Amino acid sequence: MTISADHFSLFGLAPAFALDLARLDAAHKDVMARVHPDRFVAGSAAERRVAMQWAARANEAYRALRDDGRRAAHLCELHGVAIDAETNTAMPPEFLIQQMQWREALEELPAQGPQRATGLASLCAQVDALRAD
Repeated sequence: MTISADHFSLFGLAPAFALDLARLDAAHKDVMARVHPDRFVAGSAAERRVAMQWAARANEAYRALRDDGRRAAHLCELHGVAIDAETNTAMPPEFLIQQMQWREALEELPAQGPQRATGLASLCAQVDALRAD
């Protein structure tokens, strides 16, 4: 096991979006039992520093694999497709225009009543149709 291993390898799991979270939890506990800084309190400064790095690395990988979006992004990166979700805010103009139109339509709906329910149902149908497409 190397500190630079991908998140799945770090825990001995096969790369997949469908993940057995119980296995992930158990693997995380196993890794932490080996690298937790408390095990190295009597060690040298270098050993304590390395233990902290390993624990931080294991916790970051664990959090990423527990989250569907972060797990999907990691899988994409493993296959050579960096999505850069945190910094990539470029969107097609058509997508942005559609978002603005939906927001405006929501704002124009009455606060309550049957017209609001009908309007919301119509917007939901539009979104569902585009999602299915």
